[in-house]
Amino acid sequence: MSYSSINFQDKFAKFTDQWSPKVIAEMNDYQFKLVKVLGEFVWHKHEETDEVFIVMEGSLIIEFRDGQVPLKAGEMFVIPKNVEHKPFAASECKIMLDEPKGVVNTGEERTSQTAENDVWI
Repeated sequence: MSYSSINFQDKFAKFTDQWSPKVIAEMNDYQFKLVKVLGEFVWHKHEETDEVFIVMEGSLIIEFRDGQVPLKAGEMFVIPKNVEHKPFAASECKIMLDEPKGVVNTGEERTSQTAENDVWI
């Protein structure tokens, strides 16, 4: 077994694409994913799982049909399963997601923002 830490900044430096989560680690059946976001994402929901947004750098707004949650670096928010939401970032924001393996970034929606799943960096 290799005993080495995972450096978030080193991992973020390995990609430039937006809205395309990259897996950096697994724990049981969960994956830790890093993603850079900018602009608006698609309205979507995850019918089978909650979703965790942890803002590492920048700021993010998670919009809901009846409100919104602003997040800044060092903050997180858990979206309950089956709740429709749409993330938005006015400038590039770096996020970590923690979710079950196999979760698609756009939920049941398939759009141009649907990312390839299970991409490791």
